Amino acid sequence: MQEKRRTVLTAIAAGVLAAPMAACTVTPTAPLFTTRHQPMYGLIGKIKTQPGQRDAFAAILLAGTTSMPGCLSYIVANDNTDADALWVTEVWDSAASHKASLTLPAVQQAIATGRPMIAGFGERFETTPLGGHGLA
Repeated sequence: MQEKRRTVLTAIAAGVLAAPMAACTVTPTAPLFTTRHQPMYGLIGKIKTQPGQRDAFAAILLAGTTSMPGCLSYIVANDNTDADALWVTEVWDSAASHKASLTLPAVQQAIATGRPMIAGFGERFETTPLGGHGLA
């Protein structure tokens, strides 16, 4: 059971860490209800860091080294009620683009560097963005 939990946590970490490791190139897209042929993919997740590691972990998430195909928006925000927590909000042109980002060398390196700073995960939501400021 412990091994299964560890495997699940590693998979979640990879998903949440995937986008932030490389700079996200914002590409304008049309809202879902006009000209898009496939729905966008959104992910909102809370990451709890080891005590005192939030700023260092945020720096890893924000450090951009290359662009990631399909990434439309990537936001890292401090949780105002928890000094050791961050919220990450992502928008991708598709779930496939998000999944593909996990294979990028910069993402793999960032996951390896940031993993020891993670204490756990809070809420995680997958969404279907319809558009909005910065996406339309």
